[in-house]
Amino acid sequence: MLAVKRQATLAGGRMHQILRPGLLTTVLATRAYHSKLYGSADEAIEGIKSGSKLLIGGFGLCGIPENLLKAIARRKDIEHVTAVSNNAGTSDYGLGTLLQSRQIKRMVSSYVGENKEFARQYLGGELEVELIPQGTLAERVRCGGAGIPAFYTLTGVGTQVETGGIPIKYSSDGQKVLIASEPRETKMFGGRKYLMEEGITGDFALIKAWKADELGNLVFKYAGNNFNAPMATAGKITIVEAEEIVPVGELGPDNIHIPGIHVHRVIKGEVYEKRIEKLTLRRSSSDEGALPASMQQRIHIIKRAAREFKDGMYVNLGIGMPVLASNYIDPNITVHLQSENGILGMGPFPRAEEVDADLVNAGKESVTVLPGGSCFSSDVSFGMIRGNRLDMTILGGMQVSQFGDLSNWVVPGKIIKGMGGAMDLVAATNSRVVVTMTHNDKNGGPKILQENTLPLTGVKCVDRIITDKCVFDVVPGKGLLLRELSHGKTVEEIRASTGCEFDVASDVAETY
Repeated sequence: MLAVKRQATLAGGRMHQILRPGLLTTVLATRAYHSKLYGSADEAIEGIKSGSKLLIGGFGLCGIPENLLKAIARRKDIEHVTAVSNNAGTSDYGLGTLLQSRQIKRMVSSYVGENKEFARQYLGGELEVELIPQGTLAERVRCGGAGIPAFYTLTGVGTQVETGGIPIKYSSDGQKVLIASEPRETKMFGGRKYLMEEGITGDFALIKAWKADELGNLVFKYAGNNFNAPMATAGKITIVEAEEIVPVGELGPDNIHIPGIHVHRVIKGEVYEKRIEKLTLRRSSSDEGALPASMQQRIHIIKRAAREFKDGMYVNLGIGMPVLASNYIDPNITVHLQSENGILGMGPFPRAEEVDADLVNAGKESVTVLPGGSCFSSDVSFGMIRGNRLDMTILGGMQVSQFGDLSNWVVPGKIIKGMGGAMDLVAATNSRVVVTMTHNDKNGGPKILQENTLPLTGVKCVDRIITDKCVFDVVPGKGLLLRELSHGKTVEEIRASTGCEFDVASDVAETY
């Protein structure tokens, strides 16, 4: 530990001019400080023990504290950890390595995603998993760091988040739920129901920064901000690893993302792999014909969805199929794409020479940022969403009911993706919600139903459904209205492949 008293003389002891209200004063820019630098990750994690609650920054593999996690993995005496993190990396990297070593007892997350080991341990009763909507998770951590015990939100109203019963721990055969989530307290504001959510703090916060100084001031790079910023404020002891340690004074006061008051220990990361979970490169339109039929079907749907964009819109694109719409925006209009992991002004997938591990979208795919774009933390991102700053959200779906109820996050006991940010996005009252999906499942069964059979993401939240066969509008209080047909499709075919009744617009036609 290098917590020694040092004398810092900025710019070699030269005199600096400091502007104060009404007074321009020249002073010697020197100050004494205690360095927060530690010699290694192994030293920095001293005090973490079995049963500790850890807040872990990052999003997928972007912005994760790689070296601190490796240090914990080397400490086999640290067990039964509660890990609060948006997700758990991949099966073989990041937080996933602590799952492999069985050091984690409970995950508090919004998304399981493609981490097969995470899903296997959860469904096999080896791991407790508390699933929380992504925006709610970010705000609970932010509130915890700000000393706010609880807050109210629309996110999750009418779903299992409100009523309780989301499995936290299964039996070893996966057939019984041994621990389930509790119902949320509710309260009415302005005639609408809200859920109460409690703030989250941790014993330790493990954070990844781009740059840090010895006082603990932090700067993040691009989408590497994500959950790092709120979690840095919510740990009793915050431990930071940075790619670069800079002299005190080099970080401009107005460029610092997290001030050192929140940070207790700092290390320079020894080695960074900075893996990209889904390296995705831009394709030319000529490549589309060589794609598998399933991908061509998705592109067919998303090209129609791209017609929903209007000039000047602020739009969120969900993971999977919806994010492809960024490649089909009319070049004559401006659309500002928002990604809930902390990007506004998101561009298309990069070319090979443009790839940056600190620039990924909500689906952990490599992306670009357009001129005039900005990056920020996850709690700020979801503040935009809850605050109704978005004009439209395009999401994928597993099921939609005739009245616009959406299911897209879980098939109980089989597929556990987690709700991610979808529940927050559909709860934004002034944002138009468009769902893109195949009309039928792999077995030919309808995905548009009289009533959902899967757990809900949101109640009466969908405005439009775009499938490979047709476009439906959800008319409040009435149900579905068939607006458009895909080329070669008939109204009779749509009736045969849809699981509920619907009306047909007088001007329905083949349009895409």
